[in-house]
Amino acid sequence: MNDPLLRLKNVALGYNANPLYTGVNLTAGEGELVSLLGANGAGKSTLLHCITGQLAPLAGRVEIAGRDIAGIPKHRLARLVSIVTTGKEMAGGLTVNELVSLGRQPHTGFFGRLSRRDREIVDEALAAVGMSEFADRMVATLSDGERQKVMIARALAQETPVMALDEPTAFLDVASRLETMQLLARLARTEGKAVIVSTHDVSSALRLSGRLWMIVDNDSRGVGGDCNREIIDGTPREMIKTDALGKLFRGRRVQFSPEAMDFIPSGYGKDL
Repeated sequence: MNDPLLRLKNVALGYNANPLYTGVNLTAGEGELVSLLGANGAGKSTLLHCITGQLAPLAGRVEIAGRDIAGIPKHRLARLVSIVTTGKEMAGGLTVNELVSLGRQPHTGFFGRLSRRDREIVDEALAAVGMSEFADRMVATLSDGERQKVMIARALAQETPVMALDEPTAFLDVASRLETMQLLARLARTEGKAVIVSTHDVSSALRLSGRLWMIVDNDSRGVGGDCNREIIDGTPREMIKTDALGKLFRGRRVQFSPEAMDFIPSGYGKDL
């Protein structure tokens, strides 16, 4: 078995020395789509910030391709991990091709000229997400779903072994959410990347992910340590079989339905 592209070793995460969770040990391998699930405020973005080097862990280490990312300069770290954020990109004045070309900055420098190979990589990234025919369109004219594909293409053009996406389907309709998750699963497999995506789309995550990382209230069954939260790691099948998904929104008026592969109202189908 190949070494994982991403490894978290005994990581504690939080702000101002107050950990959200401790003792986190997680891995993501080549060709693997990992979905990060958790309620609002659980700390999904905090974990992604740690993986991408935007937040230093309180303890432990994060390794990408066998390298501890602590102390790696940002311009070099940008060759190891790329991130797609939730917010809508303020790039309406650029064409699709120009925006995706920005993904080459870690390789060319901010004012660097694109070589023939750089342009080929941009074209390949657009083709990979099915947006080649939009190359000359202005970003401002795109739908939310099309814009998200372009942002994924920019991350692909960055040529990093690890990609992290923070709720990339947040503004999308049902069809676009499913298409985006299918795209990410395919890109992880065909491009050989470790793709980590935080999402509230539980149904798509269960169907398309190789692994799930779930941030839940702490008990003795998780891998996350002594704080009030823990991170449970497992395959979708394991999560369903052990009823771990029932812990995701514990105390809320919802329940997980294995038949629906999603959460439904508590008592659904009964007289309420």
